[in-house]
Amino acid sequence: MTSPRAAIYVLAGFLVSCSPEPSRPPALGEAYVAPATLNLRQELAPKSPVSAALKHGEKLEILEYRRRFVKVRTEQGAEGWTDMRQLLTPEQMGGLQRMAESVSQYPSHGAASVYEPLNMHFEPNRASPGFWQIPETAKVDVIGHKLTPRVQPATPAAALPPKPAPQKRKTKERQSQTKLAPPPLPPAPKPPANWVALSVPKEEAEEPEAPKPEPKPTGPVPSDDWSLVRTKDGKVGWVLTRMLNMAIPDEVAQYAEGHRITSYFPLGQVQDGDTVKNNWLWTTIVKGLEPYEFDSFRVFVWSRKHHRYETAYIERNIVGHFPVEVNNSGAVPSFSVVLEATDGGLNRKTYTFDSYRIRMVKREPYNPRLEGEASKAVASAPAPLTANGPSLYARLKERVKRLFH
Repeated sequence: MTSPRAAIYVLAGFLVSCSPEPSRPPALGEAYVAPATLNLRQELAPKSPVSAALKHGEKLEILEYRRRFVKVRTEQGAEGWTDMRQLLTPEQMGGLQRMAESVSQYPSHGAASVYEPLNMHFEPNRASPGFWQIPETAKVDVIGHKLTPRVQPATPAAALPPKPAPQKRKTKERQSQTKLAPPPLPPAPKPPANWVALSVPKEEAEEPEAPKPEPKPTGPVPSDDWSLVRTKDGKVGWVLTRMLNMAIPDEVAQYAEGHRITSYFPLGQVQDGDTVKNNWLWTTIVKGLEPYEFDSFRVFVWSRKHHRYETAYIERNIVGHFPVEVNNSGAVPSFSVVLEATDGGLNRKTYTFDSYRIRMVKREPYNPRLEGEASKAVASAPAPLTANGPSLYARLKERVKRLFH
């Protein structure tokens, strides 16, 4: 009796082991994890157990929609629920990678410090998912700036199934009851004797139209300043500008006079005894929340006589835009700024810095679109062969000689 039972148990175990695995539900779409870390829940309840812990960039399969929540499946097969706003579409993930590749070639407008953990967003919007968190006391390079209205985009609702058409109630035919005809109408009343006089229309006084209420003036739309930043490991994203502090030395930052420093650059060096001091160029703005980047720029030089920084050049009440470019490779340092003209156009002004003298040497129209295309072409082209020609200062000096002689 023991042997047949053992054979039956072995056969049953073999059949169970050979049974096919349950089929996995098909995927409705693909998505990627947006934040740095994301926990999947087994159910929709916030206290539901965590089914999987994910990191930014992991690929997911969408299995089910329920309002703004989605059920997803990882590449390892774990399933769970999360908020739709914590995911990126394949197009957004590709755009994030392309942005990081293109911005990697852009020059920095200065390093900024972060005094508390700060989230980097995919877009300059508070509702945009944060895909990375900058740690406390870390530094990032400021690349660009953008002013955007503080609006919350509506969450796209899932497509609801169409409602079934209402069914018509079946009317019961009553053959036994016969329909009775309605009673005849009563005779119409006779018109009054003075119906002709009553038919003449009376002249009515025209009532004045009520004045239309004047529309109330709409208040200013609240906006936020956003900065495009780049981390040391190459991650690129948008952060709130007010959470950054430009890391220029305090002995120069003390002259900001309450204005916000938007960019700064070293502009040559000065030897003062055993110490070496940098000259500085910075741009500032009074209050921010403007569609431009700065309204003043200033050049500081180190005074060997007074052993402090002094102002060599300053321009105020201007409308300036990024990029600000500095060239320290020649015999004489130079820098260029993009300013708005009186006619609304943009001009690029180039200045040279020789000792304590700041001179404008060039002014030309500036087109951001053409400049962007030119920079891409230069970045993709091979580096040209350089020749040891005269410096910019020597060429300017020779030009002045020709004018006077």
